[in-house]
Parts: sequence; C-alpha cells; structure tokens
Amino acid sequence: MTRFIEALRRFAPWAAQNADGAIALGLAVIVGVLGILPDRVVGGSDVQDDLISAATLVILALVATALLRDRNRQAPVEATITSREFAALPERLGRLDSLHDLVTGTRKALDELQLVRVLSMQEIGRAHAEARENTARWSFKGGTGTYLRAITLPECVAAARKDKRHLTVTIEVIDPTGEEVCETYAHYRRSLSDQPDGTGETWSAERARKESYATVLAAFWHRQRYGLLDIAVGLSATMTTFRWDLSSSRLIMTVEDPNRAIAAMTGTFYFENCDAELRLSLEQARRVPMELYKAVPLSDEPTVEEVEELFRRIGLPLPKAYTDHDVVDVTRKALRAKNPYAA
Repeated sequence: MTRFIEALRRFAPWAAQNADGAIALGLAVIVGVLGILPDRVVGGSDVQDDLISAATLVILALVATALLRDRNRQAPVEATITSREFAALPERLGRLDSLHDLVTGTRKALDELQLVRVLSMQEIGRAHAEARENTARWSFKGGTGTYLRAITLPECVAAARKDKRHLTVTIEVIDPTGEEVCETYAHYRRSLSDQPDGTGETWSAERARKESYATVLAAFWHRQRYGLLDIAVGLSATMTTFRWDLSSSRLIMTVEDPNRAIAAMTGTFYFENCDAELRLSLEQARRVPMELYKAVPLSDEPTVEEVEELFRRIGLPLPKAYTDHDVVDVTRKALRAKNPYAA
C-alpha cells in the first residue's frame, strides 16, 4: 500500500501538468479493460460498445486538445527561430558568395594548370606545327633564331601567302655587333655541348654573330616578297637561356636542351603574361629599321654587294674583316638555314 501511495505521489505532479494526456491515458486504460471484461459484467454487449465508443471520442478530443496546446507552445519558439534565421540570412548568403568565388577561382586555376604542359622531345615538333597552323601572328625571342629561319618563318609566310592573309611577326635576337653578348652566348652553348649540332657546326662567337646577322637579313628578304607581312626585329644586348615562340593559339618555351619544352594555350595566365613579357622586351631592344625594307631590293639569291649595302643602309654594317665568303655564309644561313634539331 505504501508503494502505491508513493507511486501516486510521483504520478500526481505529472498528471497536473499534463491533465489532458493523463485523462486520455486513464480513459484508454478503462476502455481497454471494458473490452476485455465479459458482457455480463458490464451489462451486455450493447452497453459495452456504447461505453467504448463514447470513451474513444473523449480520448480523441483530448488528444486533439493536446496537439493544439503543443502547437500554441511551439509557435513563439518558431517565430523566434525564424526571425533569427532571417536576420542571419545576409551573412550566410555572403559566405555562400565567397565560397562560390573561391570554387570558381580554384577551378580556373586548375583548368589553366592543365593547359600548361611539359612537352617531351617527340611532342615539341608537333606542337610547333600545330602552333603554325592558321596563325596570324608569331613572336620569337631567343638566341640567334636559327630554327626560326629554318622552319618557322618560311612556313608561316608560305601559309599566309597561300591563304592571302595578314601575318605579324616580331623577332628578338642577340645584337650581332655586341662582342660581349656574342661571346657569352657561344660560351653558354659550348658549355652545354661541344659537339656539332644539327647544322654540323660548333658554337663560337663568330658563328653567333653570323647567325644573328642572318636573322636580320631573312626578315628583310621575306618582307620584300610578301606585302601582307608586318615584321619587327629587335637586337638585345643580353642573352637569354629561354627561347619563346608564341602564335595565335599557343606559347612554346624551350631551352637549349631539345628534349624538354613548356606549352601553354592562349587565354591562360601563363600565355598572357609571356605575351606581355615579349612585347616589353622588344620595346627595350635595339630596333632594326624594318621600314627601310624597300631601300635595297634583294634578289632571290642576294649578291654580296646587295647584302653589304642593306646592312650599311640600316645602320648595322658588317664587320670590315668580312670577306665575300663570310657574306655568302651569312646569306646561306639566312635563306637556307638547316634545322639545328634535325636528327
């Protein structure tokens, strides 16, 4: 009996706070008991059914009351939460915008990294060929431009002439009148390999000088033969270990090691910045007056006199020590240059 009273004491506070639930629970117990008792105990089956139906309705009403009360209790809480969430919404949207910008920037950086590739020896020639396809421009900066004269310039001009389209070419090579830069370049090339390259020659300051003179002569010769060619030549007092070739579609950066190169497609960060680098570098170089291309007409096979006169008129006279053989050698390098990377 004591335990029953103690249980009632514990149950009473809960029943007081949840009266509707307690009543519904009590009625549910009573209905359950009535359903179990025999008909004779409750006065027949009809009476039993009526009691159960009535009690069930009361229980449903109490349950509905409890639900409505809970909803009324939750409404102020929901209003408070909703207002707080709305107040914090601008800050959260700002964070989403920042996250979106970060994802976009990261994706762009990854896309650009995918377009800056290291080329193997087998890929370099193909990359140059693809760069020359339908290009409207070519910018070169390097040592003396031997590959430029042998392959790039003749093929770009031939393709432009075939399609009757405009072609812009900029070239920057070492200054052939600079004794120090020619010697520095030759020494650098010899330090990498003292064996003859694809042209069959080894490097010396004299060869570097002739190769650079030949690039200037080739620029004038091609300019005179194709009216839609705009070409600019700059002479640098310092050498670079890199060689840049930039077309409308891509950049190819090589070093004197023919087994490796870097390529970047147009529109990428690397391409655009190298393009700016080449433009600014050319502006600082000693400019060759290409506007004088009509001053001395060059034959298909320029004579010694024509070559000497051309260099004199443009303020870049050949060394006095040059013999006719040296002038012919410069002309040969200009118009029939060998691919230095030929196997």
